[in-house]
Amino acid sequence: MTLRLVEFVVAGNEASDLLPVRSSALLQSYGARRGFWTVLDEGPVERCLALLLELDDGEWTARHVTADAGVENGRTEDGEALAHHDGWVYVFGSHFGSKAGPLRPRRAFVARFREDDAAAGPLPVHVVRNRFRLHRAVNDALAASPLTLLPPGKRVRDRFIVETLTRGTSRAKSWVSRLAPDDLPLNVEAAAFTPAGTVLLGLRFPVTGAGEPILVEVSGVPGMFAAEPVWPRALGAYAVTGVTPPGELTGFRAIAPTPDGGYAAVIGSIDALGKGSVLLDDHPGGGAVTSRHVRFRFPAGRTGDSCRLVGEPVADLAPFHHVEGLAELDGRPFYVTDEDHRVALWVG
Repeated sequence: MTLRLVEFVVAGNEASDLLPVRSSALLQSYGARRGFWTVLDEGPVERCLALLLELDDGEWTARHVTADAGVENGRTEDGEALAHHDGWVYVFGSHFGSKAGPLRPRRAFVARFREDDAAAGPLPVHVVRNRFRLHRAVNDALAASPLTLLPPGKRVRDRFIVETLTRGTSRAKSWVSRLAPDDLPLNVEAAAFTPAGTVLLGLRFPVTGAGEPILVEVSGVPGMFAAEPVWPRALGAYAVTGVTPPGELTGFRAIAPTPDGGYAAVIGSIDALGKGSVLLDDHPGGGAVTSRHVRFRFPAGRTGDSCRLVGEPVADLAPFHHVEGLAELDGRPFYVTDEDHRVALWVG
């Protein structure tokens, strides 16, 4: 596959995920014929939203979106996944921690906004920090699943789970009741809503014992934003088979729905090389893994071995190790890669 590179500098930061703009009013306000949302790494979500736009004259440009999360300004970090649902754009935090742990409550959030609102003035963003409620629901679903999971390793468990519990207990945090010593640290990297209104969360970690990427189906995400929040439930965990080469560990990096009712995805390494990752200290085979574009279906009324979804390879994206977002638009693939101090969009 031949790809064309379009480079941007957006607030001096790198990008995660790629979501097509659906709002004609938003595109018109910028004089653009198409565009994508992306979320920048590390900072608060209201400072990390950006648009990558193809203008009517064919030139590409990037716009850092001014946003306001009200009382939650400055209280989140590490937005990783974007998804459309019912007129909203949802942003999911990683629910993870730094490369060496511990878990960070600021990353356990979901936010949402209306695209049309970005056409004029600061964009209102509604943030809900779930204080490890989603961590608890997903861990319970993983424990109940027949999937065999890759053991996290002692250093991973100590740094991410034990240290988080110790810190939370010493500071009398109420969320410690939602963590357990045998939990797995979650790294949410991808999300897509189903026609039923549930969301598929793609995990970069954990993976199965065979190194396969894992999805968790979660219901009730919109209920988090009610005046009296109703917290989500995890309905089940699923492994995507047939896309991980023998001996490798692959986690989700991106998921996007396709027009035929299926899903496209990018899978790749469980963490980045050369950045002090405790995950890779325990699982060194999970780092030097190139990205792959794959497809799978998530049918209603699953029967039989329903915790396994058969995947299909679409493209090997070698030599890239760091594809962070995927969109299929007008029959062409678009990818965004995690680069130092720039945003790189690759057009198929």
